[in-house]
Amino acid sequence: MISFPQFLQILASNPFLAVVMVLILGTIFVNGSTDAANAIAEPVGTRSIGVNEAIAMSVVCNFVGLVAMSFISTAVADTMSGMVDFGGDTHAALIALAAATVGIVAWGVGAWIFGIPTSESHALIAGLTGAALAVHGGLGGVNMGEWAKVIYGLVLSTVLGYLAGWGIAKVIPVACRNADRRRANDFFGRMQVVGAAGVALMHGAQDGQKFMSTAMVAIALAANMGVSDVGGFPLWIEVLCAGVMALGTAVGGKKIIKTVGMSMVQLDKYQGFAASISATASLLVATLTGLPVSTTHTKTAAIMGAGAAENVRSVNWAIAKDMVLTWVFTFPGCGLIGYLLARLFLVLF
Repeated sequence: MISFPQFLQILASNPFLAVVMVLILGTIFVNGSTDAANAIAEPVGTRSIGVNEAIAMSVVCNFVGLVAMSFISTAVADTMSGMVDFGGDTHAALIALAAATVGIVAWGVGAWIFGIPTSESHALIAGLTGAALAVHGGLGGVNMGEWAKVIYGLVLSTVLGYLAGWGIAKVIPVACRNADRRRANDFFGRMQVVGAAGVALMHGAQDGQKFMSTAMVAIALAANMGVSDVGGFPLWIEVLCAGVMALGTAVGGKKIIKTVGMSMVQLDKYQGFAASISATASLLVATLTGLPVSTTHTKTAAIMGAGAAENVRSVNWAIAKDMVLTWVFTFPGCGLIGYLLARLFLVLF
């Protein structure tokens, strides 16, 4: 395991690593502004919690989730680190990695400006894949076995999230039909906040591992080490990544919260609770099984399912369509940007 003093020594011997690390931290910041904010959107939409309080809760839960899951399971990180190979030329590999992160940041910032909750997780995967293709000139740098887990995760996050949200939102009114309406509403308002905290914890656990693994790949490349030789995540990199993600949520979370929690669908509190529980469970299963899924996909699909359970027309399908189109274009868009920037950077540097 690389200590912070060892990292500084590696940095001194390969200053370009500093550029790559800053860019990776930039992607984590953008992830906090987009994906992390989406995790807590619906309790704000149902007015169970204020925007500022929700952001503060997300900051804490993302931090705790990232650090805690590193001690429980690093299956997602293992999948990410084995997904692409940048080759044996350390300098070219770091340049390609830098190009990928530039494209990821640009994509995420563009989505944030327009308030569209794109998936930074899928942007990361696509950007790294495009850069690896540029280095190898073909599919030689892509581990298709590990990449297949992305497809499995995409299906899980969308289908399971939607169906679970729909199913739980159908069951709750039946189970509570004899309950006092006001008390039930207050109860589900509180539980919705708890559920959103669970999603924020799992966002830190799931997305944190993806971006931390990218940082460790960069450090391993700069040190001429194999990723398996690094020996796990040191606490200092966990705290650094968690802190930057939290800062991104605090700075840029409101815009995404308004799009997902207030514009796409108006939920009752029990529906918000159903969406949160569904998303939390789906993310936990994916994280423990090493599937790199998108918190944005999972949570938004669960919100749509919970809203459609009462009335399909309650979902603003125009906004939902814009989100789906953004997700669809993320893979080819970020992949192409990563590829082109890597080719350009390899020529220039």
